[in-house]
Amino acid sequence: MRMLKTALAAAIAGLVAISPALAQEGLTDEIRQPTLDALAGKKVIFVPMSMSFDLPEGWAAVMRKEADRLGYKLDIRDANWSTDTGTRAITQAITEKPDILVVQNFDVASYARTLKRAEEAGIKVVQVNMKSSYQTDAFVGADWYGIGQYAANRMVEKCGKGAGKSGKIALIQGPATAAASVYQLSAISQTLKDSKDIEIVSSQTGDWDQSKARGIAQTVIQQNPDLCGIIGFWDVMDAGTGAAIAESGKDIYLITSGGGNKTACQGVENGTFNEVISYDVPGQGRDLNNTIKILLQSPAAAGEMKFALYTPNKIISKDTLTTDSCWDLDLLKR
Repeated sequence: MRMLKTALAAAIAGLVAISPALAQEGLTDEIRQPTLDALAGKKVIFVPMSMSFDLPEGWAAVMRKEADRLGYKLDIRDANWSTDTGTRAITQAITEKPDILVVQNFDVASYARTLKRAEEAGIKVVQVNMKSSYQTDAFVGADWYGIGQYAANRMVEKCGKGAGKSGKIALIQGPATAAASVYQLSAISQTLKDSKDIEIVSSQTGDWDQSKARGIAQTVIQQNPDLCGIIGFWDVMDAGTGAAIAESGKDIYLITSGGGNKTACQGVENGTFNEVISYDVPGQGRDLNNTIKILLQSPAAAGEMKFALYTPNKIISKDTLTTDSCWDLDLLKR
């Protein structure tokens, strides 16, 4: 006990001695400058599916602000809705040897070999929101399985026997090989496989096209007058689905998902959507920035690190809607 008291007294005396110096000079953060040095002057290339819609625009806005703040360069190479253009952009990027390559895949297959080539060339690769079958250093994006699982369970609640409904639902997917389609479909199928309450009467691809989704929904509603619900795979496309439901005059529960921009909240407010499962683009932008910073500081070689940051799902409905439920691109760019 005497030794403990002596040690404590010595420690307290030391703190008392140091305190005046701390009060005058503070402490140096030894890791701050090495961190900043590891980021400054680096190059990041972003290859989105297209810069013509909200998701890549939002990610780019958040990434650009951080790049400007920390002194690294962000270049954008727009694939403009073409896998061929995107493949050429990635191939060109490989010759330029950026430090980081950020890619939004069209589907699980088209870029797989090219992404592997990028890592073999020493470039660290981040995939955003839409996975390839080839796992690169990092994935940042939506938990598609979790989204599908949630939507399926909600259909059981809203359309099952317990709700006194027909149990009939329809699915309107994106392209059949898109990550958003294959993982959601897997989750919905597995969640409902033992359910006697729900019958999937239609499962078709809307190909991210609003007009196509509207046409599919119109036909399915005509063929199934007692249809209870629809799970759509993207809110921009499902504006068409909602329009078909409104035209029918029927009470059909529509769940969709998206990046959570202001049009999603407007769709909930005006009744186009019953629920939007938001994967929160500003939050994804922050996760992208953090992933870029981790990879730039890491001594690991390209392809050595394999990790994922899945976005927490945020449910937007009339019950949960608040003034900050959604984001505005103009404000995000400021």
